[in-house]
Amino acid sequence: MGTKASIRWSKKITPCQVQQLIRAERDVKRALLVFDAATAEYVNGFKHDHTTYGLIISRLASANQFRSAEMLLYRMKEEECKITENIFLSICKAYSQAHKPLDALRIFNKMKEFQCEPTPKSYLIIFDILVSENRLKMAQDFYKHMTKAGIPPSVGSFNILLKALCKSSRTLDAAFKVFEQMPVRGFVPDCYTYGTLINGLCRLGQITKARKLLLEMEKKDCSPSVVTYSSLIHGLCLSNCMDEALEMLNIMSSKNIKPNVITYSSLMDGLCKRGRSSEAMGLLEKMVNQCLLPNNITYSSLIDGLCKEGKLQEALEILDRMKLQGYQPDAGLYSKFVNGLCESCKFHEAANYLDEMILSGVFPSRFTKNVHFKMYNTVVKGLCSQNSFDRAFQVYRCMQTRCISTEHETFHILVVSFCRKGDLHKSAHIVNEMVLSGHTPGEATWTAIIGGFWARRKVREAAELMQNTLIKQHAGLNGTILS
Repeated sequence: MGTKASIRWSKKITPCQVQQLIRAERDVKRALLVFDAATAEYVNGFKHDHTTYGLIISRLASANQFRSAEMLLYRMKEEECKITENIFLSICKAYSQAHKPLDALRIFNKMKEFQCEPTPKSYLIIFDILVSENRLKMAQDFYKHMTKAGIPPSVGSFNILLKALCKSSRTLDAAFKVFEQMPVRGFVPDCYTYGTLINGLCRLGQITKARKLLLEMEKKDCSPSVVTYSSLIHGLCLSNCMDEALEMLNIMSSKNIKPNVITYSSLMDGLCKRGRSSEAMGLLEKMVNQCLLPNNITYSSLIDGLCKEGKLQEALEILDRMKLQGYQPDAGLYSKFVNGLCESCKFHEAANYLDEMILSGVFPSRFTKNVHFKMYNTVVKGLCSQNSFDRAFQVYRCMQTRCISTEHETFHILVVSFCRKGDLHKSAHIVNEMVLSGHTPGEATWTAIIGGFWARRKVREAAELMQNTLIKQHAGLNGTILS
C-alpha cells in the first residue's frame, strides 16, 4: 500500500472499515496513509469520527511521533469532532513511556482548551506519571492542585501518594502514617497498597518489616500478588538471604501464584552474584518450561556469573541463546564476557569478541567508556604476553579509531614487543603516537627501542627518533600545535 490511490474503498466507506485497515497495518507510516486516503473521501460525504482519530493518534504517539499526534488534535477541533478524555490520555501515557513527564503534564493542561473536562481518572494518571518519573516536588504540587480542584481522595490516590513517600528513607515514616490513616478515613488498603509499602521497605533494606507486613496482609485476607512476592524476593536477594528467597518461590507455587520474568531474574541474579550459577541455570530451564522468555537482565546476570566462575563454555552457550531470541548484547554484557576470557588467558577469543562488538554496531557510551578502556588495554597487553604482536597491534589500531585511550603501560608493552620482533619502525611509530597522546616514554621504553636500533647498528635513526620525540614533548609543554 504505497499511495492513497492504491486503496480501493467500498461504495459507502465507513469509520469501522477505516479502523480495521489502520489496525491491520503494522507500520505506523502506512497506517497514516490509510487515514489520509480516507480523508480524501470527505468530498463524498465521509468523515472521520472520534474513534478513528483516537486510534491513529494513539498509534502515532506510541511510535513517538508526538508532533503529528498533537496536530491531529487541532484538526479534530477544526472539524468539530468530539475529543474524548481517552485520546488525551493516550498521548500522556506515550510521553510517560518516553520518559517525558513534563510533556504529559502539558497535554493534560490542554484538555480544557479543547472543551474536554478531566475526570479523577486523568488526575490520577498524571499524578502517577510524575511520581514514577521521580518528579516528586512537582507531584506534591500537583496533589495540592488535585485537592483544590475538588478531586475526592480514593484508594488509588493514596496508593500513588504512598509510592512517592516510599522512594526515600526520609519519608518512609510518613508513608506509614498515611497508611494508618486510610481506614480512619474510610479507605481499605488493597493488595497494591501493601505491595507498594513492601517494595519500598525491600528497596531500603528493611526486610524484617517487609516480612511482617506480608503476614499482616495475609491475615486481612488481602492476597499478595506476583508483584508483591517479586519485590520481597528481590529484597531478600539484596540482603543475601538467598535460601529464604528460594523458599519464597516455593510458597508462591503452593498458593498457585505464577512467578514472572522479574521474579526469576531477581533470583538468578542473586544466585550468580554468590557463586551459585549452576542453581541459576536450573532456574533458567524451569522458567523456559513455564513458557517465560528470559530478558536482557536475565541473560546478563547469567553470563556475568558464569564468567566469574570460569564457566566460559556455558556462558558462550547462553550468549548464543540470547542472540537466537533476538536480543542484541550491549557494551556491558560484551565486557563481562571479554573480561571472563581475559581472566582465563584466552586473549585471542577476547579480541574476536571485540571485533564482533564493532560489527554489531556496539559503541561505548559515556557510561561504558571506562569499561571499554580497561577491556581493550587488557586484551592488547594479554596478546603481547602471548607473542601475538600483530593481533595486538590490530586491537590497538581499533582503539585509536574508536577514540579509546591507551594506557601508558600498554604503549610500553607494544614498543617492547615490536622491538623483540625486530619491527623497529613500528616501535618508533608507536613511541611517536605515545608522545602525541600526552604520555612521556620512561627509561625502560627508551632502553628497549634504542637497544633495538643499536643491535641492528641503526644508531643514527635512534638518535633522530629521540631528538624528534624530545622536540615534540617540549613543544607540547609549551602549548605548540604540532603539524
